[in-house]
Formats: sequence, C-alpha cells, structure tokens
Amino acid sequence: MLKELVRALLLASVPLAAQQRWQTLPPTPAPVAGEQKHYAEVNGIRLFYATLPAADGGHSTPVVLLHGGLANSDYWGNQVRALHPHHSVILVDSRGHGRSTRSAQPFGYDLMADDVVALLDSLHIPQADIVGWSDGAILGIDLALRHPSRVRRVFAFAANVTTDGVRKDVDKNPNFAAFMRRGGEEYRRLSPTPTEYDAFTEQISHMWFSQPDWTAAQLATIHTPVLAADGDHDEGIVQGHTEKIAAMIPNASLLILPNASHFAFLQAPTLFNTALLDFLDRP
Repeated sequence: MLKELVRALLLASVPLAAQQRWQTLPPTPAPVAGEQKHYAEVNGIRLFYATLPAADGGHSTPVVLLHGGLANSDYWGNQVRALHPHHSVILVDSRGHGRSTRSAQPFGYDLMADDVVALLDSLHIPQADIVGWSDGAILGIDLALRHPSRVRRVFAFAANVTTDGVRKDVDKNPNFAAFMRRGGEEYRRLSPTPTEYDAFTEQISHMWFSQPDWTAAQLATIHTPVLAADGDHDEGIVQGHTEKIAAMIPNASLLILPNASHFAFLQAPTLFNTALLDFLDRP
C-alpha cells in the first residue's frame, strides 16, 4: 500500500497543461448502490445516516464518514466505493445538513460530536474509525478529545483547531463560492426544511466565528492515532495550519496532497483513497 501511495504522489505532482486540478470542483458523486438509509432520533433532532456493510463480510472497525459544512454525506461517494470492499461504512448527514433536521439549540462542535456518539450508541457500536473533511474533521478531533474510547483512528482532512486557521477571504475564492452555491441548491433538494437555507446558514455561522478554539495543551492530551491531511492549495485553511495540528497532537501523522485543494477527495479520489486506506489498515 505504501508503494502505491508513493507512486500516486509522484504522478499527482506532474503539472497539468490546462486548468490545474486544485482549481476544479468535480460533481457531487451519486449515492452508492446498496446504501441502506435510516434516521435516528438523537439530541432533539432527526439524524439521517446510511450504512453499507463490508462486501467481504469482514468485521473490522466500522468507518464513520463526516462531511464538511454546507455539504452532505453524498460527497463521500468515491470514498465509499473504495472502503466498502473490506470496511463497513456509516455515512452521516450532520444536524441541519442534507436530510437531517436541526433544532433551535445553538450549533457547536461538541453538540455535533455528541450526535455521532448518540448514533453509535443507538447502533450498539463501541468504537469506530472517523474520516472527516473540514467540519467533519473537526468533529473527529473533538471525538478524540472528549470521547477517546469511542474512536480508534481519525483521518482529519482540512481541519482547523482555532478560528485563525481559516482564511478570512475564503468566501471570495471562486471555487469555494461555487461550492457554497451548490450547497444551497443541494439543501433545497434534500432538506426537510427546504426554504430555510438562509436561517440555517445564519445559525451555523455563529459556530464558525467562535469555534473551535482548542489550546495546544488540550490537543496534547489526544492519544488516538490521527492523520492530519490537507491539499497543498486549500482555499479555506491557512497554509501551515495542518502542519501545526500534526505538531500539537502527540504521534500524529501529516499528509499534504499535491495539486489538490479543500476538495481533494473529489479532485483526486484515487490519491485520497490510497492515503486513507493506508492509514486505516495500518497494524
């Protein structure tokens, strides 16, 4: 697996003649055939999740996939296809996102992480691997901090651990602006409250302005294996912040994917999935 990762990294670093890969926003993948869709009543909301058992019938640790802000679990389609031959997969629409409902309770990463724990409780799953992107990656770190016994490993892609890790002009970036427009379109198509996108974004924005705000001392208490990853052209995360995360979490690994952005899992799924499987399948 390591040789395949090195080969993929070398191939990915070859310059493209036209538009660079990191400047693209590939389509949201279609849901994977065989996903079983469910809802769970947790913490005052109706949480959507989908499950897909390992195709080989294996009983390895389940993998929970947590998406980024304004997105939904469909974004993980390329990763589900790579994982489910040997891993059982649980996809979650975070509260207020996708097909899940929200409440009047203020958004917070602790609350959203507790939603994941409540879901695991309802499924009688004592421990899971967490794969997170952006807000989902922050939730993975939150779980490692506050619920360490429930998490075996965390693959944290494009996370920030303090608000100054986010670029102030992220909404002005053309690629990110296109993602935000897509997020609104998908919300209106999927949400049980399709006319409340503005109210939803107003509610969640309060969280983004003040959270997360973890200290180096807090992060130093994490003993869960963590891979801090990002693309080398992330539109939203300050360059170097991912290296900072890897340095502050004991024994964390660092991976920077070349010619990729905040959306590397869509732009370079083979590269992304090779790194993901290498991390999850380590002894």
